[in-house]
Formats: sequence, structure tokens, C-alpha cells
Amino acid sequence: MSTVQLPTSPTADSPPLWQQLQACSQALRAVRGGSNHALALASVEPRLRAAAQALLFAVLREWGRTQAIRQHLVSRSPPPAVDALLCVGLALAIADESAMYPMHTLVNQLVEAAKRDPSTRAQAAFINACVRRFGREKTACLQAVAQKPQARWNHPEWWISAVKQDHAQHWQGILQASLVAAPMAVRVNRRRMAREELQAKWLAAGVQTQSIGEDGLLLQQARPVQALEGFAQGWFSVQDAGAQLAAPLLLQGLTTGSQKTLRVLDACAAPGGKTAHLLERADVEVLALDIDAARCERISDNLQRLGLQATVLCADAASPSSWWDGRAFDAILLDAPCTASGIVRRHPDIPWLRRQTDLVALAKQQKNLLQALWPLLAKGGHLLYCTCSLFRQEGLDQVQAFLANNTEAHLLPSPGQLIPGIPSNTRSLSDNLAGEHDGFFYALLERRATGT
Repeated sequence: MSTVQLPTSPTADSPPLWQQLQACSQALRAVRGGSNHALALASVEPRLRAAAQALLFAVLREWGRTQAIRQHLVSRSPPPAVDALLCVGLALAIADESAMYPMHTLVNQLVEAAKRDPSTRAQAAFINACVRRFGREKTACLQAVAQKPQARWNHPEWWISAVKQDHAQHWQGILQASLVAAPMAVRVNRRRMAREELQAKWLAAGVQTQSIGEDGLLLQQARPVQALEGFAQGWFSVQDAGAQLAAPLLLQGLTTGSQKTLRVLDACAAPGGKTAHLLERADVEVLALDIDAARCERISDNLQRLGLQATVLCADAASPSSWWDGRAFDAILLDAPCTASGIVRRHPDIPWLRRQTDLVALAKQQKNLLQALWPLLAKGGHLLYCTCSLFRQEGLDQVQAFLANNTEAHLLPSPGQLIPGIPSNTRSLSDNLAGEHDGFFYALLERRATGT
């Protein structure tokens, strides 16, 4: 079963549960229509947004099973608004061992939510009957859908097959880990604060952490970022432990004893976490690219908060002729667009928004980016190819094909595939962390003269 983190206990200032359920249902309809969760929640009233997100994530982590249960109970699909509210109720009832709401409270508030909305009012009794029936027949209902892969693993069937094919030994652990909410990790800005100092400050304020990697802290309990001392002052940034490997990997061997300022390209830089980490670790000249102007603004805002400077440019990394000045880069970070299959525990909408055809299209885009950026790298320079994906087609297969067709490219020691929740026991993944990180793929390439 998935782990569900629902809103905290209601207080006098909390919106009533029926409003939270309505907001969650509204966001769920948007996700089912193709919007990611951030866009879906943007239209929710600010006072309801945090609770709606917590409920939405709980629903999405039970989405495969929820759809199967709803189809078992009701053969014909209800109208979209009714179906969404019903599915919200079923998903929360499925996971009731982790929920904070007694079944009778959940049903009562679902009915209230239905009655308060003109698009669902006429079906309030129907929603009531369906959820109450599930409550009475829960064991039988769960057994009836247990053999369906999508219901068993709460992922689309094509996704399950792809993970099973690429990770024959670990596929079950990967799918299970993806249903558990990820912990909160931060990267300490070493230019403004020593990690141990920040750790001590937070401990004095009751925030317990443990050190991870070279610059990271893992919070025992997630908190709103603005509530943590030092965020506005640029002492830290929120960043997964796996993502914190990128900057040190790219810079290793390049900054030691170097007399010149290294030129670094962060080719797909938004929102700027890896760009900032590069600047925090070394005195380098960074060009941060992103194709989206709004996302470029986010890079600039993040750098300003951290007291860092880089050249931020809105441009297509795959078309260097439109932005490159002809000077070679000593290092290139290519955090390529991908399915994001490695960060599902933070974004449970991803499996349900992706299609199998997306994997093919993204792999082609990754190939084009590698080919376009490689000529911009100086001899002896490093290119770090990474994705937040678990699929071989976006990781190992991509790099092996590139190496086979580029005699100047040499693979340096690299972490390879990082699997969330599963420490590595193989030499090729010897740099893998203890398992508390998202899923990533890393390959560090060096450009050498042909024949060396």
C-alpha cells in the first residue's frame, strides 16, 4: 500500500473538509485533462491550496487502484465532475489505515461537497451510496482488482513493463518507492554558511537533520521552506541529494590547480539549482540556458537570493548557432529533458501524464542535444550528461550509442543509474548514495583528441 500524508488536523482557522475535497476534485479533473499538478493547483484558492495538494498527492498515489475500484463499482463512467469527486473519496477510503479522517466523516464531507456544487448536487446520493458500499465491501473489492497490474502497482501498465524490463532485479522496489512521499533535502550554500553551523542553528530551533553528500542536509520532517531560518538570506536551497551530485561530478579534475577561470555551460538550467551549486563550489564563469523565458526568470531570482552571478540566456540549447559566441566551454552540464520517471515520489502525477510515445520523442531530443553541444566542448573538457529518469532509453542506452559514434568521447568514472530507495552493490554504481535520493542517471564524458 502507498504511504499517504494528509493535511494536519483541522483547526478553527482551517477550511472545512468538504471545501478541501472540492478543491482536490477540481485539481484532479485538471490533471486528468493533461495539466501537471502545479498548473492544476494554481487555479485553486490560495487558502485551500496546501490541503488540496496533500489530498491530490494521496489520491494520485492510489490512482491505479482507485480507477479499478470505481470501474468495479460503477460500469458506466459518471459525468467528469461527479467521477472526480467520487474517485477522491474512494482513493482516501482505500488508504484509510493512514488517513486522519474516520470513514463516516469522509462520507459525510463528500456528500456535503457534492451538495454544495451545482455540477455534482444531483448525484450526491449516488456518491454517498458508492463510497458506503466500498466501505462495506472493501476486502472483496480490493481482491476483485488485485490481479490487475495497474491496480496492484498504481502505475500505468506500459510504465510497469518498462521498469520491469530495465530493472529486472529491482522493479518492484522501484515502483513501491515511487509511491512513498520523498523526504525534504536541502543544499547548504557554502559561500554563506558552513553546513555544520546551519545544522546547529536548526537543531536549536527544533529542526532535526542529518548530513548527506558534501553539502546536503536531510530533514527529519519536511517544513515550509519559508519557515526555515536562512532561506531569505540565501543560506540554503531545496535540492534532492541525487541532484546534488551534478556539480561536484562535472567539476572534479577541472578546478584542481587550474590557473584560469573555467567556462561552464548549463545547457538546460531551469530552475537553476545545479547552476547555483556550480557557482557555490568554484569560481567559474557560467552561461545558464533555458528555452523558456519564465523559467529563465526563476534562474535569475534563485541566483539573486543566493548572492551568485551567472549569464542567464533564453535560448534553445539544441541550436548553438543562434547563441554561441564560438569560444569553447571547459565544462558542459546537460541535464536533458526526460520523462522524469525518477522523481515520481515528489510528483505523483507524472506516470499518469506521460505516454509511452513520450519516451521515444524525448530520447530523440536527448540525442540531438548531445550531438549539438559536443562540438562546443574544449579538448580535455568534461560534459556531464544526466537525466532524472529510470529508463535505460534515456540513460545508459543513450550514452552507449553516443560513445559508439564519437571517437573523441571517453566515459570517465560515473555513478550511472541511481535508483531511489535501493543502494547499489555493483562497481559501476559505486558512487551511489545510501538510497535516500531520487532516481537519476549520470555519465561523465571527457573530450580527447582522436586516438588518445
